[in-house]
Amino acid sequence: QVQLVESGGGLVQPGGSLRLSCAASGTISSDSTMGWYRQAPGKERELVAIITSGGTTRYADSVKGRFTISRDNTKITVYLQGTTLKPEDTAVYYCNAVTRTYSVYWGQGTQVTVSS
Repeated sequence: QVQLVESGGGLVQPGGSLRLSCAASGTISSDSTMGWYRQAPGKERELVAIITSGGTTRYADSVKGRFTISRDNTKITVYLQGTTLKPEDTAVYYCNAVTRTYSVYWGQGTQVTVSS
């Protein structure tokens, strides 16, 4: 069984920053692709950023230049650093992992609210 546990959400002022963490545990290998998705109220879940075990990254256009995804393969942990946050970044952020055999796992989600 695989668990993804996120941490680091909360209330952020516009222009502020955030750092989310997601630790994977259970029967999951360090070569899984990991990433972050988000879902705002009334909207579909969307990709924020993903990172392969080799460090290749992909970002949504809306966060390019403001968010950085990174990972620690020894801990099977993925991070999301965001700067210059905007109210439209408000959403529940979900950690995601996809294994080499294309099994997909999700975290429980962490709320990020950008508001003054």
